[in-house]
Amino acid sequence: MKKTIAVLPGDGVGPEVTNEATKVLKTLGNKFTHQFVFKNAMIGASAIEKTGSALPKETITICQSADAILLGAVGDPKYDNHPKSKVRPEQGLLNLRQQLNLFANIRPIFSFPQIETSPLKKEVVQNVDFVIVRELTGGLYFGKPRGRKNNGKTAFETNIYSQKEILRVSKIAFELAEKRHKKVTLVDKANVLETSRLWRETVMEYAKNFPAVVCEYMYVDNTAMQIIKRPIMFDVILTDNIFGDILSDEASVIAGSIGLLPSASLGEKISLYEPIHGSFPKAANSNRANPIGAILSAALMLRMSFGLEKEAIAIEKAVAKTISQGFGTADIVQKNPLTTSELANKIVSCL
Repeated sequence: MKKTIAVLPGDGVGPEVTNEATKVLKTLGNKFTHQFVFKNAMIGASAIEKTGSALPKETITICQSADAILLGAVGDPKYDNHPKSKVRPEQGLLNLRQQLNLFANIRPIFSFPQIETSPLKKEVVQNVDFVIVRELTGGLYFGKPRGRKNNGKTAFETNIYSQKEILRVSKIAFELAEKRHKKVTLVDKANVLETSRLWRETVMEYAKNFPAVVCEYMYVDNTAMQIIKRPIMFDVILTDNIFGDILSDEASVIAGSIGLLPSASLGEKISLYEPIHGSFPKAANSNRANPIGAILSAALMLRMSFGLEKEAIAIEKAVAKTISQGFGTADIVQKNPLTTSELANKIVSCL
């Protein structure tokens, strides 16, 4: 099999972790006789500095012609300190989601038994394995009108959803649950928000198409508590854009490090894969970021975009074996932590 992958290293530690993920993909390609062609493109702060745009037209062209996209991270603190900046790194990612119609974000949440760096008790995080399915192109982040009034002293966004947007991401969640433990939890705020009431009405009707899947309904504030108290109760969480953004970052503490977790942003024609961590600018070019999130994102790409289940499992097993042997970067091991490249090399050797 021959596939073209657009690689968007981005900012901070993004170039380092994507480099290790492509190294793993090259090894896997040799092992299973697949050919992966990598085409690099710019996004985020690094793109602004060179082109003035957070998402250059060339990047869009490269992404549209690829079979899948592997992203590192986007963000730079110098823009965080200037909120009135007209061009910001995050705009590149938001615009890419819109232009490629990446409407569903998939974030697996799991724990490795050997990693004990989670702030939660070991018995709470043991055997946790659920997935957050987040709607990605609607809601507060994209709703209009938005802006300022009263000489900039009042700001507003519009939270808007259509039934069509809810149904297409619900399809992803319920089909995923059918392959897992047959349970979907819709997370909303239907006691307060009109958009949440539309979500609940739509999902209640759509769930009838999946009689083998149990569908539960939970308010977002209760969900935030239960993710910390009883995370093992969840299988597939389905929710909107802003709730999914917040809950998935909260849930990342279960793994023990935000550097461990992958994600997929699915579109109708092409999908994007990235670790859930940010650009971690303090660690840029220091070779100490955890590459596992990026490597497992590559495994998700193999499974979800290319249909290469056996190959995806091979990477996941290599990661699990490496961790079980006590290897890791400083965020997950205290004694003799490895560098970014050293840890990736251990995973490659397992492959």
